[in-house]
Amino acid sequence: MLQLDKADGVATVTMNRPDAMNAMSRALRAALDETFVALRDDDDIRAVVLTGAGERAFTAGLDLKELGVEGIGAANATTPNANPVLAIQQCGKPVIGAINGVAITGGFELALACDVLIASTNARFADTHARVGIAPGWGLSQKLSRLIGIYRAKELSLTGNFIDAQTALAWGLVNRVVAPDQLLAAAQKLAGEMATIPLDMLRFYKTLIDDGFDLPFGEAMQLEHRRSSARNSGVTADQVEKNRLEVLARGRKQ
Repeated sequence: MLQLDKADGVATVTMNRPDAMNAMSRALRAALDETFVALRDDDDIRAVVLTGAGERAFTAGLDLKELGVEGIGAANATTPNANPVLAIQQCGKPVIGAINGVAITGGFELALACDVLIASTNARFADTHARVGIAPGWGLSQKLSRLIGIYRAKELSLTGNFIDAQTALAWGLVNRVVAPDQLLAAAQKLAGEMATIPLDMLRFYKTLIDDGFDLPFGEAMQLEHRRSSARNSGVTADQVEKNRLEVLARGRKQ
């Protein structure tokens, strides 16, 4: 149901229900929560890749068969074991979404919970909340417009239409598009580059960006100043020089 692989500071989490288009059953959502808590507490892991098994689907969203029996409470769940967006958020480490196939409705919301998206040419995105008759409760109605613009967000959400990977790239929804057989390697390479940053700095900078994004620009600038001043006060000149030389050496190799 959920596969976890670790190598060189990177964890790869694979939703493994390909026959059900990796739909997020109650059990899968609980497994995502458990896994991301464990990864949060694992200091050997600095970055995470999240993907789906197979080439058809990243995830088709909530398991509609379960919803038909249990009701739609999961769409507005406020605990990480039922809301996978919250499960990802509690990790505190960079999460790269490797979008291998369709990301639909709740699956689209899960993708938007990641820090960076890399898409396979097989990837497609759709918000079918309106067509299913369920209002989004994991953040899609607010996040999407902030990422791709309000007009494009309305086009997607008020039609339920799919966009392909190249359109997602043009709209700024994903960082890059690669062939299906290159997707996981590309995502793991990016995660590996992030994993070379000290863990405390990764957590600090990711949180600074996320918290500032939630604020008006002026308040976000003040937030940066406060946190930057507090953190930089503990940095020595010797540390800066050592890190500067490492940056130069890395630049020569790339």
